[in-house]
Amino acid sequence: MPNPGFPTPGRPTRRTLLTAAGAVGLGAALAACGSGGGTKGAAGGGADGKVWSFTDDRGRTVTAKNTPRRIVAFTGTAAALHDFGLGDRLVGVFGETRRADGKADPAAGDLDIDKVTIVGNAWGEFGIEKYAALRPELLVTHMYDPDALWYVPDESKDKILGLAPSIAVTTARVPLPEPIKRYAALAESLGADLNAKPVTEAKARFEAAAETLRRAAKAAGGLRVMAASGSADLFYVTNPAVSTDLMYFRELGVDFVVPDALDPQGYFESLSWENAGKYKADLILLDNRSTALQPADLAAKPAWSALPAVKAGQVAPWDAVPRFSWLGAAPLLEALAKAVEGAKKLG
Repeated sequence: MPNPGFPTPGRPTRRTLLTAAGAVGLGAALAACGSGGGTKGAAGGGADGKVWSFTDDRGRTVTAKNTPRRIVAFTGTAAALHDFGLGDRLVGVFGETRRADGKADPAAGDLDIDKVTIVGNAWGEFGIEKYAALRPELLVTHMYDPDALWYVPDESKDKILGLAPSIAVTTARVPLPEPIKRYAALAESLGADLNAKPVTEAKARFEAAAETLRRAAKAAGGLRVMAASGSADLFYVTNPAVSTDLMYFRELGVDFVVPDALDPQGYFESLSWENAGKYKADLILLDNRSTALQPADLAAKPAWSALPAVKAGQVAPWDAVPRFSWLGAAPLLEALAKAVEGAKKLG
């Protein structure tokens, strides 16, 4: 499993959705893709006759005779592309999209999840037959480790990538603005207008929020912040030198706890709950994904309740997989600035 810079507690073991029966259906779907409609566009138009090219962060250049109009993407990626104005190009998504109560997962951002096909709704899920039926012209996702496509299962990767070209954008070991710029560049190549008012306003908001956080961090004078995630058995402390958002927050002056016994990839340190107090922190940023335990769940763990930041009520939600657009990231900067401003040093 490609490691995103934080744990994925509670996620099922990877599994392919391509069963023996599904393989027959996939063959039929592939035949349908080859028999026509390969260049048929999504709602809003068909082939534009413009040669398209984009070099992704694997160093691979993808070219097409027409600008791709049928895009399938990781849910958070799709949300970012939507923010840049490509909503009409998004026909399918994979990754946490619809919660058990039927509502959209926060990762979906402003996507209308009723207007896209969900080809997988959890880690390890990717319905190849559904994907093929969408006649995809481009697959887009994050890349946390070299050549590891986020939420594209390794066991069915070759089948999936055989159906459409793919684009991967690096989302680790670079500061937050970098993947935002890369997704903006991709969106522009696909026809998005980066000078559109909603986009320029979002960029201005992001820049203002960054300055607000810079001022808040300076005023806090060394407030110690720890980014963490909780599971039933382990407490994970994230390395701010790898996670793209934390890297940027550090550049803006936030003082993060840096764990010293990292996993082999350097993403985080796994602590037993008995050792959860190893690092002192004034403010805890807690992974708010549905796959991680939340404060109400953690309340039953004495080790959690004993942490000074928890006792002081200085725990803030952390979007461990940011939405890499200016619109998606600005609220993260604003929220952290508010949390830093409202926290005090605990000694």
